[in-house]
Amino acid sequence: MNPITKLISYTSLLLGTTTVISSNHWVTAWVGLEINTLAIIPMISKSHHPRAIEATIKYFLVQAVASAMVLFSSMTNAWSTGQWDITCMSNPTACLLLTLAIAMKLGLAPFHFWLPEVLQGSSLITALLLSTVMKLPPISILAMTADTLNSTSLIIMAILSAAIGGWMGLNQTQIRKILAFSSISHLGWTTIIIVFYPKLALLTFYLYSITTSAVFLTLNTTKTTKLPTMMTSWAKSPALNATLMLSLLSLAGLPPLTGFLPKWLIIQELAKQEMTTAATIITMLSLLGLFFYLRLAYHSTITLSPNTSNHMKQWHPPKTMNTSIATLAVLSIALLPLSPTTLTAL
Repeated sequence: MNPITKLISYTSLLLGTTTVISSNHWVTAWVGLEINTLAIIPMISKSHHPRAIEATIKYFLVQAVASAMVLFSSMTNAWSTGQWDITCMSNPTACLLLTLAIAMKLGLAPFHFWLPEVLQGSSLITALLLSTVMKLPPISILAMTADTLNSTSLIIMAILSAAIGGWMGLNQTQIRKILAFSSISHLGWTTIIIVFYPKLALLTFYLYSITTSAVFLTLNTTKTTKLPTMMTSWAKSPALNATLMLSLLSLAGLPPLTGFLPKWLIIQELAKQEMTTAATIITMLSLLGLFFYLRLAYHSTITLSPNTSNHMKQWHPPKTMNTSIATLAVLSIALLPLSPTTLTAL
């Protein structure tokens, strides 16, 4: 990609995200969402591969429909209340339309159909942006309007997302598709608590972004896109693959690691809200995701692929670990001891 085009795209991405997060008016929030969409499209289509072009078209159509629904819901609310403020959503029809539009933008089930295909057609760095940065504006809108949204539909979509994200990821061999269904499953955990505790939902999203950034950047360094390739990447960088395994287990939410913290707090908050059934269901559904995370960890470090070399470690040029990957890996693994401080801040 041309450096000037890349600079314009990244600047527009930052501008659109900042506009949505800092806006109180529906029109400025809608403009920020549109800037974000237009900024990410050149990044998805830069490889000029037919699959990338297909992913670009799918992403543009879904996001355009979702943005139109956001604008229509805000106009419906303004028609009945005379208010364009984001926090003044009171019309039931407008609230339902907004819930569906944000679910479509995020990729919540049953509007998840576009996310795995778009991530599969993108590069690993673009897939990372789609999984983290592009989801921040819709989640911030959900957090600002959490008091007025339809909580029943959000909880149903959250449980459905956890189920589909875990179930559909079981039979995948493409790592980007596995991480796409992982994103859908984590969005379910974020959405189920956002009505009751928006700060905890944002904390869940931030920790997911840190952990998945460590995973994507590690995969990009080792040029790994599918499971058979992952089985040979241990020979290129054993230390990097060891941190990848721990980051994947943190995404799964295993107790000593950072990923356990948001799930623990969400289950505790759901129990306080007397939603024990929902907490039990979403906890049991997370076991589906645990299976494919363990499979990824198994392929990354525990298996040895067939090779003709007599040595365990094949010859390769020396590589140094990127500082950003090392920092993100440490954060994705070792933040659980800070949970008392986190609870105080929340």
